[in-house]
Amino acid sequence: MKNIAITMGDPGGIGPEVTAKALACASIKDRCRPLVVGSAGVMKEAVRLAGLDLRVRPVGGPADPPAGAGVVEVLDIRTRSCCRRGVPSAGSGRAAVRYIKKAVDIALKKQVHAIVTAPVSKESLRMAGYKWPGHTELLAELTNAREVAMMFVGERLKVILCTIHVPLEDVPKMINRRCVYRTIRLARTGARMLGIENPRIAVSGLNPHAGEAGIMGREEEVSIAPAVEKARKDGLEVSGPYPPDVVFHRAYKGDFDIIVCMYHDQGLIPFKMLYFDSGVNVTVGLPIIRTSPDHGTAFDIAWKNAANPSSMTEAVKLASRLRS
Repeated sequence: MKNIAITMGDPGGIGPEVTAKALACASIKDRCRPLVVGSAGVMKEAVRLAGLDLRVRPVGGPADPPAGAGVVEVLDIRTRSCCRRGVPSAGSGRAAVRYIKKAVDIALKKQVHAIVTAPVSKESLRMAGYKWPGHTELLAELTNAREVAMMFVGERLKVILCTIHVPLEDVPKMINRRCVYRTIRLARTGARMLGIENPRIAVSGLNPHAGEAGIMGREEEVSIAPAVEKARKDGLEVSGPYPPDVVFHRAYKGDFDIIVCMYHDQGLIPFKMLYFDSGVNVTVGLPIIRTSPDHGTAFDIAWKNAANPSSMTEAVKLASRLRS
């Protein structure tokens, strides 16, 4: 039985609630031993809020004897910070980072098979004085990973991003041969984590009609196509660049296993249209396995027993079966 560490996320958001609801799913306990990294007190409140027949038990770590059915094990990380509900706060940012650091620590020590991270707030992180724009950058720094990418996994669509949390106006100057080539290779790594040994990789263009032979932009000719050709010479089954308004439909039909996208919303808009409630984010390139739900803290519905746990449930299930 694999140990899976689940960080509680921003205490003011829906992280505690979706975590509690996911752990009430019988199929989770059949697949792994989940260990929540966060506040036992907050988890007790989330269980009460959701009306779940669960008992919260603080533990010292993965080495403790496993609990029986109906018990949520929590590696209790106590903080003195004041965490506000339904809004971002510095206290919540500090708490969330402490949870993540502890989960990464036990993952690097091979005490858990993988970590699953409930959502954090970029605003809470900023208010707490941290520079990371999100989980991906924080995890890369904590694990000394040089090249990482966000991969999103749904039943019939999988995408990976060249650029992540950057303003749209900065994207064109970040799309270069090295960036695209690196992401193509990470796409193969991510697909292999899913058990797809020789993935068919499609690469999206940046501009309308993939540049239309340079008429609508030259990034395809200058950067994207040369990176695709280099990867193909290295033995990868990769093709493109394809017009962005075509490639997602083709992948959904089954022509490709994964799409390399140029920027955040290019990949996430079609993906979330299909898999908003069940999609999973995987960080590729880390020395540890990490998954997360594909949504944010949802402060507007936090602590109202209104959050859907489906994506968190799928994130835990996927973490238990991913190959390192």
